[in-house]
Amino acid sequence: MMFSWQRAVAVIKKEFMQMRRDKATFAMMIGIPLIQLILFGFAIDLNPKHLPTAVVMQQPNPIAQDILQKMSQSQYFQFIKRFTSLQQARKLLVTNQVKFVVYFPPNFYRAAVRELKPHALLLVDGSDPIAAGRPVAIFNDIANYVGRDRLHFLNIQDDSRIYRAVSLAAFNPEIKTAFHIVPGLMGVVLTMTMVIITALAITKEFERGTMEMLLATPLRPLEVMIGKIIPYALVGYIQILLILFLGRMFFNLPMHGSIWLLLLACLPFICSNLAMGLTFSTLATNQLQAMQGAMFFFLPSILLSGFMFPFQGMPHWAQLLGNCLPLTHFLIIVRGIVLRGNGWLEIYPEIGYILIFMLVVLIIAYKRYRNTLD
Repeated sequence: MMFSWQRAVAVIKKEFMQMRRDKATFAMMIGIPLIQLILFGFAIDLNPKHLPTAVVMQQPNPIAQDILQKMSQSQYFQFIKRFTSLQQARKLLVTNQVKFVVYFPPNFYRAAVRELKPHALLLVDGSDPIAAGRPVAIFNDIANYVGRDRLHFLNIQDDSRIYRAVSLAAFNPEIKTAFHIVPGLMGVVLTMTMVIITALAITKEFERGTMEMLLATPLRPLEVMIGKIIPYALVGYIQILLILFLGRMFFNLPMHGSIWLLLLACLPFICSNLAMGLTFSTLATNQLQAMQGAMFFFLPSILLSGFMFPFQGMPHWAQLLGNCLPLTHFLIIVRGIVLRGNGWLEIYPEIGYILIFMLVVLIIAYKRYRNTLD
């Protein structure tokens, strides 16, 4: 049979008609590239700036002020707190409120005037190597320039530094990228598998016609939802233990906090993702739409949560969106427990955000699922 353009055009018209009827799929085809363009173009920055920084200085002095001014002019540091005790500032570092702590020891100015070359310390959050690289280089380079206008009374050589810049990495002294990535993989893997598998499992019931069997039983919608969630929650815990075991075996991943606290903190995160999958399953009419909906949720989660790119370096609007996602808060929890040794007092605010998200999504999933069963 000879090729006929008339028949080919007929098939093309049919595909366009199906595309027009399947509005959800067409919206995903347009929406996902649009989200990628916005996120990668505006929200993602591989050279993050304006990172929160705390300052420890007992007595202000001209040289220290010059150092802070040049650090601020570099736009990599944003000073949010000033302390007189290093222990106070370190608490902000432990709770992920700042990325750097600048410490000027007592008698810093007096030692500089006496040409003793005192140390100025930059304490870095080593759990985020991507954010630490360029600012550390800037801090070290500033020492070559600060004090040039004071050389006439300090009586030192033009090519000499009046102080020594020292950088120390907390929580990850060797700045290993694996220590940053591997704990975060727990959240990424759970988000991807829990949402996608749950959405597909429910949609598959409708496509195969087995949902009618559930409708014929006296099961209530909440009972069906719990029965669907619990098996996958157990699978999620298997994934967590597997990642921790492989991370320890291959990358020597430390565990500074309580593993039992970590497992407990994982429960609301797992449930929130499973509830999200249930919601997508009630919105989708087939497995393809369920998969697209899950990817629509997964893509912003991985890009705006701080898994790949420093969260504090994103624009304010991107941080607001990121704070609405459970993965953002889970990454703070898991990295805090594994690398910082955080306890309940440091992580409970993040668990609160996840619980709020979980309750909202569970309510939506329950109402949608009840309507679907009815």
